[in-house]
Amino acid sequence: METRFKKKSQIFDIVFTGIGAVLSVGVMLYGVIHFGLSDAWNELVLNLFYIACLVMMVLYFFKRIDTQRFNYWSSICVGITVLLRDILFPPHLVNYPLHLVCLTLSVLLLLMLTFFYSRKDWKSYTKGNLWMLFVIDMVIAGLYHYVIVTSPTDEYTNYLLTEIWIRPTLIYGLVACFVSGKEEQEMEAQASAAK
Repeated sequence: METRFKKKSQIFDIVFTGIGAVLSVGVMLYGVIHFGLSDAWNELVLNLFYIACLVMMVLYFFKRIDTQRFNYWSSICVGITVLLRDILFPPHLVNYPLHLVCLTLSVLLLLMLTFFYSRKDWKSYTKGNLWMLFVIDMVIAGLYHYVIVTSPTDEYTNYLLTEIWIRPTLIYGLVACFVSGKEEQEMEAQASAAK
């Protein structure tokens, strides 16, 4: 099977993301089974969108989906998870200023996803713009991680710590795909211009 990316670093980024996300989603699906659907239905909904992102990443890697569709649909899936987990049904944080910071960053992340990837001229965005999505989601996950670790632990704690890092892992892989796809198209354009 022909793959989209040839450089070892690009392939490593995708494989690293895939393995990390599959293991994390597997742990969360086990958590849904363990705690029951009545308690963990929201995690199941989020995992469906995470699984959709993973499937699209594999399809994109093996050239089964074009760049425009991959950008659009993966952005929609990630955006829905931001909207559901962080904006509509945010976790209850005892520290209210920290809650406002997380909510503000989540709204900013959703706006950036809409601005960068839902428009047709996504090719004009810089690598810095693309990696800023990953940085913002890492900050959100880091703040949630801090709150969870400093709060009293219970049987949900390990699952929560796993869940908050799934989306940054996926965004890392998606942005790596976007950046690699952009580099690939620039090289093709330069090769055709040289002819």
